[in-house]
Amino acid sequence: MIEATAAQTSDSAKPHEARQYCSELQEVTGVAVSKSRFTSIAGKPREGNFLDTTLALPGWNDCSLYGTRSYTCDSPGLPSREAAEAAQAATLRELKACLGAGWSEALDRASPNYVVLHNAWHPVSITLSTDETEQRQHVIRITIFRRGN
Repeated sequence: MIEATAAQTSDSAKPHEARQYCSELQEVTGVAVSKSRFTSIAGKPREGNFLDTTLALPGWNDCSLYGTRSYTCDSPGLPSREAAEAAQAATLRELKACLGAGWSEALDRASPNYVVLHNAWHPVSITLSTDETEQRQHVIRITIFRRGN
């Protein structure tokens, strides 16, 4: 779970422990490239084109599906943009370790608050971005989506 206090510097923000959600992350990326895409983990409808998911990432909040091509979750709130950026960098390292070979950063699509990982063998990508909620908390948002048709 991401934890940060005012006493911590942005470099010491503790991101999710990848082992807490690695198997579920691998399962979600596998579902993304399956014939059924995300329909096999679709839950109850939400507002707009969003659906609950039956496969949430442990330690992440508000996991949902958008249509049949996107899966998204938010981290617990962080106290500052700097803490979110530090946690985003650490989470990126953890995602790479969890997902292993075949995943690489699309450096040409990165910015200080947005990172893209592509899978070399399957039409699936992951974005990690930072955002600020209406409650003025900072979060990391993970989005897993299927590219192309």
